Amino acid sequence: MVLQSFKNCLWLSCVLRTPKACFWSTASGALIIQSVSNDVYQNLAVEDWIHDHMDLEKQQVLFLWRNSPAVVIGRHQNPWQECNLRLLRQKNIKLARRRSGGGTVYHDLGNINLTFFTTRKKYERMENLKLVVKALKALRPQLDVRVTDRYDILLDRQYKISGTAAKLGRTSAYHHCTLLCNADKFVLSSVLKSPYKGLKSNATPSVPALVKNLFEEDPSLTSEVLLDAIAKEYAVQHQIDHHITLINPADETLLPGISNKTKELQTWEWVYGKTPKFSVSTCLNMAYKDSLLEVKVNMDVKHGRIEVCNIDLPEQWLPPGLYSELVKNLTGSKFCPNETTTLVTTLLRVCPQDNELHSRWSLLCENMIRLM
Repeated sequence: MVLQSFKNCLWLSCVLRTPKACFWSTASGALIIQSVSNDVYQNLAVEDWIHDHMDLEKQQVLFLWRNSPAVVIGRHQNPWQECNLRLLRQKNIKLARRRSGGGTVYHDLGNINLTFFTTRKKYERMENLKLVVKALKALRPQLDVRVTDRYDILLDRQYKISGTAAKLGRTSAYHHCTLLCNADKFVLSSVLKSPYKGLKSNATPSVPALVKNLFEEDPSLTSEVLLDAIAKEYAVQHQIDHHITLINPADETLLPGISNKTKELQTWEWVYGKTPKFSVSTCLNMAYKDSLLEVKVNMDVKHGRIEVCNIDLPEQWLPPGLYSELVKNLTGSKFCPNETTTLVTTLLRVCPQDNELHSRWSLLCENMIRLM
């Protein structure tokens, strides 16, 4: 079956949707499904649902999905360390934390995501990646693509076109990987560059790599062509019909409980609060009138909240009472620009009516917010 354009997916989902009773119970032993949604949280929730609910002893699954612009970090990563959060907000790019390990990736509609579900005993990421390479070679035999010992796929021995992550449960497992088809490399490189200084963390760091789109190598290698080729190779290896079933990740009749899984993945507590403990030790160089002030800031952040806060201000630059009130209110608050903005706005209302004081206070607060 030639994979239909994503523009038709919503319509097709109504046509091809199989009743719940038989959708998950085909006797073939393997199933290929594709999401009609481009929402990163919904698609990650589908991974969780399949891992938690399907009997993978009876049926292996290949899940195909694409996302609108999003940055996805590994479960044990620090978003402040991995990406430019300010730029994400400016560009309205979503940030998501997946339940698997591994490094940070940028997704857009030029990036394919593949998830291979098996039992833990049958889990074999190398074989999955070889399947992808075989599908690429079937399309273009001249392509120089190979799997590395780090479970990446390289093009021309130097450009990373696919990265890998996995989740191993007690009995079930999944391995997912990306495939760069025609992603926006300028946005990718911009958002995956952290501007934050003085962060110390034991979180899992990403490993930078040169990347290239397959589309650059051959413009005929579109996302649709690649998805179909991978599905075809999967079908051949599992001896099933080359049929892709489209699913709607918001369908509670098909995926009971999926909405709650999606909502959890969007919460601040999951995306930011799951960050391993880290510290910030930096110096703010603040230009004020004709002078340059150095303000040393030291903070410990746990579960995304400021646990310890010390701000070393020049003597007499702010009244001690106002400074101590700022530190007191920051301690225990989210390491988050929105929450800090609300907090300092409230404190400003009780600040003495003095223009000079207000200017100094505002400058300090603006610089503190930039740390986040």
